[in-house]
Amino acid sequence: MSAALHDLLRELTPQVLGALVRRYGHFDTAEDAVQEALLAASQQWPVEGVPDNPRGWLITVASRRLTDLLRREQARQRREDRVAQWATLPDPGPGERIADTDDTMILLFMCCHPSLSPASQIALTLRAVGGLTTAEIARAFLVPEATMTRRISRAKASVKDSGARFALPADRDERLGAALKVVYLIFNEGYASTTGPSLQRVELAAEGIRLARMLHRLLPDDSEVAGLLALMLLTDARRPARTGPLGELVPMDEQDRSLWIRELIEEGVGLITAALPRGPVGPYQLQAAIAAVHDEAPSAAETDWAQIVALYEVLLQLVDNPMVALNQVVAVAMARGANDGLKLLATIEGDERIASDHRSSAVRAHLLEMSGDVAGARAAYEEAASRTTSLPQQRYLYERARRL
Repeated sequence: MSAALHDLLRELTPQVLGALVRRYGHFDTAEDAVQEALLAASQQWPVEGVPDNPRGWLITVASRRLTDLLRREQARQRREDRVAQWATLPDPGPGERIADTDDTMILLFMCCHPSLSPASQIALTLRAVGGLTTAEIARAFLVPEATMTRRISRAKASVKDSGARFALPADRDERLGAALKVVYLIFNEGYASTTGPSLQRVELAAEGIRLARMLHRLLPDDSEVAGLLALMLLTDARRPARTGPLGELVPMDEQDRSLWIRELIEEGVGLITAALPRGPVGPYQLQAAIAAVHDEAPSAAETDWAQIVALYEVLLQLVDNPMVALNQVVAVAMARGANDGLKLLATIEGDERIASDHRSSAVRAHLLEMSGDVAGARAAYEEAASRTTSLPQQRYLYERARRL
């Protein structure tokens, strides 16, 4: 199957699934039917050509398959009667409204139902909206396929048991925030893997960007959606320079900026420049603005750290996030000196949310090294290395300690 056809099917997956769930319900069975329709398309279209209305074709095939599955699976008479009624409905043809309605946003909100844990929201979003197979999701998160199958099955059951209607929820703004967070978590796990032998998982980061682009197409006037997409693009632009020849981590101040992807930087800067004046300003827009300051600096030495500190101060007024506070510590140290950074770090190190996180120790090590405390920096680097589960991060931190 060609890359273009693969991308087309990935794009159509949530639209077709959303159409079936809206028409018939039965999230779980509808997904099985869609997967069979996708399989049929992957076998037939390379030979027969892509139909004029590929979404209508997929919906028609999936609808027929769904009625077959429901006839076999539903044993109780009441459900058999409902299936009989559905079976008498005409198959949705290419010209029908159902084939022209994009229910992707509703489907995404369902996957981010508040009854689900963040891990389940991510898995279900990748499966239903992203179009990834269970095996692909399991590989991305380094768990057995059987484990991921159970996680996704439990998530579907939870959504079904919640009685959620297939419609935009009343708490749309709140649910959109959850959806943005899920998409960002997907990207982050791909850009900076928390476990395993690789620093990054390019496929997962790319999927996060694809989902963010989809959201931006659906909600082009939402400033936070634009901010999230801009943040991802500006961050991912540095990816080629983040690792050395052996896969080792290269910190930003040592990266070859000629390797940064200028097209992504230009697109991200354009998005955030257009979004900020629209308001209201939200956390993703501010983080994108910070990323833009980094990406537009000709060199690490020419970074406008004072502007970054100011942006972090505004950001911390909107979010209570210890990782944001840690990033502000680094910015303050770069703008005003290591001692000011260490003083600020002392005010947040007691936060239980980062007490065991390697990044707190890594920041302390960096600032101690800047201040000339070699012994203290070495000990802090070793402590940080012992806390991380990412092998590239661990190797980098131990190497910093070794150099000292």
